[in-house]
Amino acid sequence: MARIIDGEAMNLIGDNVKKYRKMRRMSQQKLSNRLELLGVYVCRGSVSRIEDKSRTVTDIELCAIAKALDISVSELLNGNPFDEEE
Repeated sequence: MARIIDGEAMNLIGDNVKKYRKMRRMSQQKLSNRLELLGVYVCRGSVSRIEDKSRTVTDIELCAIAKALDISVSELLNGNPFDEEE
């Protein structure tokens, strides 16, 4: 069965997780702690693997990460449409 995501990347949000986390001056550990408070256990190492796209993300984790970063799921998936092109 073919994968939905082409290439080696295991998720679509890794770059945006890292971008928004850094914009909020939040460490990977602090993001992990916030997720745990929401009832979703994602250790610091897993946050790192999400950011480098070597780990998949469940729908529950996707929603919790967006909430922990105080952004919408859409922003997490697509980035901020008002960002300058990189």
